[in-house]
Amino acid sequence: MTIQYLDGGFADPARDAAHAFRAALQAMARPGRIETITGTAPPAPCSVAAASLILTLCDTTTPLYLAPSHDTEGLRGWITFHTGAPFTGPEQAMFALGTWAALQPVTRFAPGTPEYPDRAATLIVEMETLTEVGATLFGPGIETTSSLSLPEIAAFQANRRRFPLGFDTYLTCGDRLAGLPRSTTVEG
Repeated sequence: MTIQYLDGGFADPARDAAHAFRAALQAMARPGRIETITGTAPPAPCSVAAASLILTLCDTTTPLYLAPSHDTEGLRGWITFHTGAPFTGPEQAMFALGTWAALQPVTRFAPGTPEYPDRAATLIVEMETLTEVGATLFGPGIETTSSLSLPEIAAFQANRRRFPLGFDTYLTCGDRLAGLPRSTTVEG
């Protein structure tokens, strides 16, 4: 294992992971709200926010799919060293990381089952920009409405129609993240 894989994890793992976990929960509980998450220095092309999510949410029991946009030797080695998460294809993934285009078609990710909807995949979508302007969101965790820049609207509308099944999504850009659970209604 090369030294490059050893660097870039949480400096204070317990504290940094707790802060990252809180940001991840807040983002998912309040769709459209952008959180800042720091503490990592991952290999390119992974953003700080996406890497912090992976370090916080993935371990040896959570299969991870790296889309072609993020499937690099450096990132694989870094994730393996810091989490031990096994790599898998999209159909078996509990988490998936990549750009929206590279993750297509999103229908191949596990939506859960009627008995176990919690066994759905969570997508970590790397965005070029992430702002609180764009599609209109409403539903659980949103007082009236919220807005968020999304890579597309139709896929999230189709995902909502499958509720309680469907995938959950984190959108990341640099050190910023936003959550979009499958229970959120999206309008253009």
